[in-house]
Amino acid sequence: MSQEVSYNWTFYLLGATFILLGIALLLVPLIARSGSLSGIRVPWIILYTYNKGGFYFATSPILILISLVSFVVLALRR
Repeated sequence: MSQEVSYNWTFYLLGATFILLGIALLLVPLIARSGSLSGIRVPWIILYTYNKGGFYFATSPILILISLVSFVVLALRR
């Protein structure tokens, strides 16, 4: 029973972390567009942006890696 409770707590904490990171990644382009981050260089592993013809695409490679690792760990635990 305690193992199931621990698993649920970990799952909820992981979900909350992903939600907070997602909100942060949604806010970064808005802050960058306003000019507040004009002098700051963000490492590509944290934030990768692509711009072509007015189309902006931003993603976080480290968030993708964390998601893949957590998916593999959760799949192997079953």
